[in-house]
Amino acid sequence: MPWNAKSVEARNAAEKNLERRAEAKDMVRIMIVEDQTMVRDALKNSLDGVEDFNVIAAIADAALAELYCERTSPDLVLMDVCTENDSSGLDAAAAIKKRFPQVRVVMMTGLPEVTFVERAREAGADSFVYKDLDVDGLAGVIRDTCAGKSVYPGRREEVLNFGELTRREREVLVLICDGLSRREIAERLNITVNSVKTHFSNILSKTGYESVAKLAIFAVSNGFINTKI
Repeated sequence: MPWNAKSVEARNAAEKNLERRAEAKDMVRIMIVEDQTMVRDALKNSLDGVEDFNVIAAIADAALAELYCERTSPDLVLMDVCTENDSSGLDAAAAIKKRFPQVRVVMMTGLPEVTFVERAREAGADSFVYKDLDVDGLAGVIRDTCAGKSVYPGRREEVLNFGELTRREREVLVLICDGLSRREIAERLNITVNSVKTHFSNILSKTGYESVAKLAIFAVSNGFINTKI
């Protein structure tokens, strides 16, 4: 290719880049928080390819999310529930919404953990998605969230009817999986030991298990309960 043709091509590319920068104020500024490098890069490349999106930061540790919000002023944070160094995306979401209420937060996970959706709501996250959502679907959730809508998934088909458990029963199940005794659970939740026994009975009845120990092993080993987040 002649040098002058290369010059024209370079100038055209530069002009397009300037046009995109000029339009950046109308674009959705997105920060990604995802610990898996391949997933993070794939999300960045996919979302950067959407006409009205601009990925301004992509980090691995949710513990740094609040600082990066201060530095980069995103419109929306797309954040994994579990990130690098065992940092909780749920805790980071709560901190971001408290300090930067105008920033939209979309939580995401690839795990079937049964408490994440409810805990994301409690943290103040605007929306929640599963990682098996395609790019068009994710883009739609991001646009809806930026428009002020709260997008949460409907109940998935869950093994052992975990979805039938009440909020308190789920709290008890998490503590069972964390190895706490009935008395310790009662103290943690400020309820009586008899109430804990009742919750145990209801949990077993709804899940079809005969032993809380076996249920806990199944729930943790299959990713339905994560006691670290």
